[in-house]
Amino acid sequence: MSDSILQNLFWVLVCYPLIGAVGWTIGGIYYRYFYSGRNRKFQPIAAAEQPMVSIMIPAHNEEVMIEETIEYLMNELNYENYEVLVCDDGSYDMTSEILASLAFRYSNLRVLHVEKNKGKAHAFNIGISFCKGEFVLSNDADTVPEPDALIKYMNYFMDPAYQNCAGVTANMDVQNRSLLLEKSQTVEFSSIVGIIKRSQLGLLGSMYAYSGANTMYRKAAVYDAGLFRQDRATEDISIAWDHQLNGWQALFDPDIMFYMNVPSTLEMLYKQRKRWAKGGIEVYFTNFFKVFKHPLKHISQVVMMIDQTGSILWSFLYCFGLFYMLFRFFWLILSQQTDALLHYVDMIFVFYSFMAIVGSWQLFAALVMDNHAKKLKYLFFAPVYMLWYWQVNTLTIITTFLPALKAVMGLQGEGTWVSPTRTKMKD
Repeated sequence: MSDSILQNLFWVLVCYPLIGAVGWTIGGIYYRYFYSGRNRKFQPIAAAEQPMVSIMIPAHNEEVMIEETIEYLMNELNYENYEVLVCDDGSYDMTSEILASLAFRYSNLRVLHVEKNKGKAHAFNIGISFCKGEFVLSNDADTVPEPDALIKYMNYFMDPAYQNCAGVTANMDVQNRSLLLEKSQTVEFSSIVGIIKRSQLGLLGSMYAYSGANTMYRKAAVYDAGLFRQDRATEDISIAWDHQLNGWQALFDPDIMFYMNVPSTLEMLYKQRKRWAKGGIEVYFTNFFKVFKHPLKHISQVVMMIDQTGSILWSFLYCFGLFYMLFRFFWLILSQQTDALLHYVDMIFVFYSFMAIVGSWQLFAALVMDNHAKKLKYLFFAPVYMLWYWQVNTLTIITTFLPALKAVMGLQGEGTWVSPTRTKMKD
């Protein structure tokens, strides 16, 4: 009996990507047709009634993008009562000089200078105490929200039904689409990430992570969570869990858009995903016992923990299987077993084709349900990209598992950040 259970669990784990793709697709369908919060009617807010909003930009060596971003924020937003606060975290390029010039031109731009680079979370924690607004928009230096974003965000925070809302996160779209890698991420970010958030919100009433590049926070909720965790790789994932486990509500609205630059090289993309994987595993270890100590109270988080457990176990299983596959492949070559080798190559081809098809199906379903028909052309890049995605997803989980555990155990100090290589945004 126990052997049968173990065998069934093994095959469930082997089929984890397929199960996940089907699950998120079902969740997306539910959100689109049955979720009551879909298609919110955003109302205009008169200037005299607009709450003060602080747009916070933590920045480190952002000379390429910072001026363009601030010019947009100052001139393109359909909102009157706001300020932009930049926390310059130990920049040693021309960022400080650019900010000083901009501060002379715009009275609602303020700049804080932190001497020592201690990471994005630290910069945000320093800056939030200087924010004039009770609502703070986290905005990366290479990110711009749509012109009506602040109005849409504040429709939630001014609604009596959402007074327990800690944060609202927006739907990301890709700004730079000139390179093949950027085009591939256009499908992933505008659709697959969105369908997962829709599924979590629609089915669980909860959310795994905010989008750190553009999320509106209630300042009181940030303080209630003890500010952002400075010893974690991803402050946006950590605070989303802190908020929800403290009883706050976290929301995602796909009709609030923001646009950002995505990594344009494989090295940049790998570093980004490695940081995300480490942050996710840190959250897993940090909250595991807290969640399962009261599983009924935290049933949404239990489901997300089970899903993440499947992802971690599948990654280790896949890594073991890959080493075995390579060993057997070379052994068949050295032993000159031609027929067995050809059969083995066929099996490998079928396996990776299956992964590509499953990933492409999820992307296609996400695009259709997200009304992104105009982006269906990018599906041409999906099979190759999804194969790459699963390899990197596995590798980053394996390589960050122990470092994440050390961070949770307090064996790793506070972080610093290295700004990614920036390129000018394309029209």
